Amino acid sequence: MRILFAAAEAVPFIKTGGLADVIGALPQALSRSGHDVRVVLPKYRGISAQFRDQMEHLGEVYVPVGWRSQYCGIEKLVYDGITYYFIDNEYYFGRDSVYGYGDDGERFAFFNRGVLQILKAIDFQPDVIHCHDWHAALIPVLLDAHYRYDLFYYEMRTVFTIHNLLYQGIFPYEVLGELLELDNRYFTMNGLEYYGKVNYMKGGIVYSDHVTTVSPTYAREIQTDHYGYGLNGLLQSLGPKLSGIVNGIDTKSYNPATDSQIAVKYRSSMAKKKENKVRLQEELGLPVSADTPLVAMVTRLVDSKGLDLVVRVLDEMLTFEDMQFVLLGTGDSQYEHWFREAEQRHPHKLSAQITFSDALSRKIYASSDIFLMPSNFEPCGISQLLALRYGSIPVVRETGGLNDTVHAYNEFTGQGNGFSFTNINAHDMMHTIRRAISFYRQPEHWNKIVKNATSGDYSWNVSAQEYSDIYKQITTQ
Repeated sequence: MRILFAAAEAVPFIKTGGLADVIGALPQALSRSGHDVRVVLPKYRGISAQFRDQMEHLGEVYVPVGWRSQYCGIEKLVYDGITYYFIDNEYYFGRDSVYGYGDDGERFAFFNRGVLQILKAIDFQPDVIHCHDWHAALIPVLLDAHYRYDLFYYEMRTVFTIHNLLYQGIFPYEVLGELLELDNRYFTMNGLEYYGKVNYMKGGIVYSDHVTTVSPTYAREIQTDHYGYGLNGLLQSLGPKLSGIVNGIDTKSYNPATDSQIAVKYRSSMAKKKENKVRLQEELGLPVSADTPLVAMVTRLVDSKGLDLVVRVLDEMLTFEDMQFVLLGTGDSQYEHWFREAEQRHPHKLSAQITFSDALSRKIYASSDIFLMPSNFEPCGISQLLALRYGSIPVVRETGGLNDTVHAYNEFTGQGNGFSFTNINAHDMMHTIRRAISFYRQPEHWNKIVKNATSGDYSWNVSAQEYSDIYKQITTQ
């Protein structure tokens, strides 16, 4: 089938979070299974010259944005066998950051309309448009309102994937007519209306042919009051129209046997993994000790990642446990400040790297023994999959994709690839970390856990087949 992905970001061009990893890897997996998969993205200023210089200008169209008609350049780049189209408009996308502007509602209204507007110009008639998160959620709505009458668009179907329901794209009522050219037929409780405002994500949920989210557990969680953020009733009503499919990772790029960023390449050798640990300890100025358990976090420093639990008990653990702790990430200033101060309190046990570096993150995956993800919620999570791939054993809270991918070790059966706890409770987390450390000191158990972790299939192959089945289902109904 012909599949068009529409999203706000994608590796390797522009990335702010896990969405970019999905858009970079899933089209590859679908293409390998025989689909013609293409991707459309905004052409941001932040895309490096390395890629911008390779883009081919295909032409331009004009995109209605309410009463205005805005220029839309079309650029094309084939990367790793996948065709990418970039929607070019300096006014909307010639900015330093991807999100966080006062006119994001208008910027992405333009992008959504532009995705549909360029299809004839690029001579691509997709069977399915796969839209990702609120930034592309209006495509099913606009297809229904402005394009369905045209035979070129008539057979197109849409899939909408929720990567994080917390961010919905909620804007004032005025955008309905002024930006989207929609009348009040679309502003109902069964449409885009959300407490008197326009909710882009709600539009994607209502008007798409199928809705997915990024893990089976998260698909269940978002139907509850706590995780539904006001849309749980709507999501409950979807029934079989809602599916949960776990994300994969790019196992070619993230492979400890070939990763050029890590100090010592390895497959399952614990000795070589310890060599990586020693090299990281030297780099970060920690005491060199190959046998001291190294616990790590690579994360955005925001409260949804469970950092309040870490703040509550980390001093106690570093004081009384023979362990080291490495943190990599940026985010809220309160957490950045706390970890910097904690490093000063525990200079021989804690290294806080308040930055982001892909190379350093890979070194941490390859060097750490235990990988901590105590998230309050986690739709899928990529980091725990990367940790498993590199033999760093996850300690997670049982939520979202963490619950679907990390299975608690059972010392009696030898099954399980990590450790988990249920409640949002700092001492439950601390007990679970200590349990993991106790097994680390028992090689007969630890070797089993690492073998279980590294032998799992974390590729996109299985998930891509599930998406293929959905595409087939909605195009043959």
